[in-house]
Amino acid sequence: MNIYDFKVKNRQGDEISLEQFKGKVLIIVNTATGCGFTPQYKGLEELYEAYHEQGLEILDFPCNQFGHQAPGSDDEIHEFCTAKYDTKFDQFAKIEVNGDNAAPLFAFLKENQPDEEIFGTKNKLAMKAIKKRAKSTGEKGFIKGNFTKFLVDRDGNVVKRYAPTTEPKKMEEDLKELL
Repeated sequence: MNIYDFKVKNRQGDEISLEQFKGKVLIIVNTATGCGFTPQYKGLEELYEAYHEQGLEILDFPCNQFGHQAPGSDDEIHEFCTAKYDTKFDQFAKIEVNGDNAAPLFAFLKENQPDEEIFGTKNKLAMKAIKKRAKSTGEKGFIKGNFTKFLVDRDGNVVKRYAPTTEPKKMEEDLKELL
């Protein structure tokens, strides 16, 4: 099984196969419009513009599981991202990344790159609650926040996982190797 075996819903609610991205290098990311990491949309768009012609695709999945930081409809989220950050990469329907309702794609990503990412925050109480929740679920590869990024090679293999705190620019060297 690889990434191309999955189907996801686009913003219009249509099911599409990830097979259409065969041969591309992918960054798959769960996002939010009201998160402290939301400015990373700018860095993601910069990577997209720099490397899209070489085969990079960014797949953006809004997620409202972390403090309800992705409110609004899929269209409202898309409008915010295109207006504020001029994003041009693919944005899909809102999903969940953890728990019983986690999207199968994200369950697969977590299983293939389960390593806990480093997640620094100044809010010690919030971090403690997140860690407690992760531990209590026993869920392999529990995602602790929006803007967790997964890098997928041209063959559909999940090769690396990046923390929400990792700026997109810091992914560039790994990305260049795959392109």
